[in-house]
Amino acid sequence: MSAAAGEPNRIRVAVVGAGEFGRNHARVYRELEGAELIGVFDQNQERAAAIAAEFQTQVLKGLDELCGRADAASVAVPTVAHAEVGCRLMETGLDVLVEKPMAVNLAEADALLLSAKKNGRILQVGHVERFNPAVIAVEPILNRPLFFEVHRLGVFTPRSLDVDVIYDLMIHDLDILLALVNEPVTEVKAVGIPVLTDKVDIAHARLEFAGGAVANITASRVSTERVRKMRFFQQHEYISLDYARRDALRIGVKKPGPQPEFGFEKLNAPAIEPLHAELDAFVNAVRSREEPRTNGRAGRAALELAVRVMASIQEHAARVQIGSFATQDKTR
Repeated sequence: MSAAAGEPNRIRVAVVGAGEFGRNHARVYRELEGAELIGVFDQNQERAAAIAAEFQTQVLKGLDELCGRADAASVAVPTVAHAEVGCRLMETGLDVLVEKPMAVNLAEADALLLSAKKNGRILQVGHVERFNPAVIAVEPILNRPLFFEVHRLGVFTPRSLDVDVIYDLMIHDLDILLALVNEPVTEVKAVGIPVLTDKVDIAHARLEFAGGAVANITASRVSTERVRKMRFFQQHEYISLDYARRDALRIGVKKPGPQPEFGFEKLNAPAIEPLHAELDAFVNAVRSREEPRTNGRAGRAALELAVRVMASIQEHAARVQIGSFATQDKTR
């Protein structure tokens, strides 16, 4: 491991991609004591220059400049380039955090995993909600939850329109559900429709896990309000997470019966920005060489489940179209 001259414990990091995500990565790296932001690269040099000026770092003219100058990099380019850029960086000796979804398909996800293994590199995937204080707070109290209700709704913005809402928003919750339930998904039923773009803008999925747990998930980028909530039920308990507020509430039955008594407990959630926790974990993984909690395998599992959701949506869409055509034929 190389280190900055005179500062052996600081990890030298770069940001590749100067969009909204890249700007935030640059901001947080500047705040982390254990990291040194050495530069920003983007094919749009003006955008890279603006971010470099804002966070007092250098504009990199090409990825080749990172060799020998950086230990690690965040890849925040469009999804279609994640695998190409991530593999190239790992082949030149850098550890990589690649934004979610980790790739456009499972073959490219596997290419990233293979490159990480072949080159002995850390590969972390940017499932930032796993570092949300609300999620951290509920993990110690899990007791075989059997029913989840999840809503991730947002107003329309021109960001991330190169992917369907399943890969943009829902994938966060698919990743979290896989982590909380820790069982294979045995059944997927989903519906989704385009509203303002030619991609799926709103979707609903129902998942069933091997142990019997069921999850209903709704994701939208065309809603009138911003909602980021998960509710789940386990024996004698109801737990509510608010990702936006970064808190969680535990409601337990203290006395069952016709006149029940309930206990309310606000779970202890660390007061930290999820992205700060995520990038701090990445820098620590680079330093310690330990697998990050959102490693490449976790990223691939979330992508694989997102692919299954998308396939179910497409199957439903084809069925609906056939039904409508049949109805039209009957009226002729």
